[in-house]
Amino acid sequence: MPASVIHYLFLLSLAILHGSSNAASGHEQDQLSLVQQQLNIIERLVTQAETASTAEPDDRYRFDYSRLTQDIQRIRQGVQSYLFPSRAQPRDPSELVGDYRLDTPPAEPSP
Repeated sequence: MPASVIHYLFLLSLAILHGSSNAASGHEQDQLSLVQQQLNIIERLVTQAETASTAEPDDRYRFDYSRLTQDIQRIRQGVQSYLFPSRAQPRDPSELVGDYRLDTPPAEPSP
């Protein structure tokens, strides 16, 4: 499930980056509104996947759902600020993390 969410999120990001005009046309606004709706759906799927995950304490790696949620929120904020800019300001140059694997520290052996 997480791999398909990441794949969908990546394709969605490419679709967002494909638009190149500065002013959002009516069609573009409609499309970006759909993107925002899809981000809401993705976020719900991530929440469901996190709830259903069965990570064991001794697993070496687990999926970092909180980092993925932060990236989704960042994309949502970018779309929102494009559609409704408050004023001309420099863009935030930080990038999406994209690495959603958490290393689990090894458990201490009991004496």
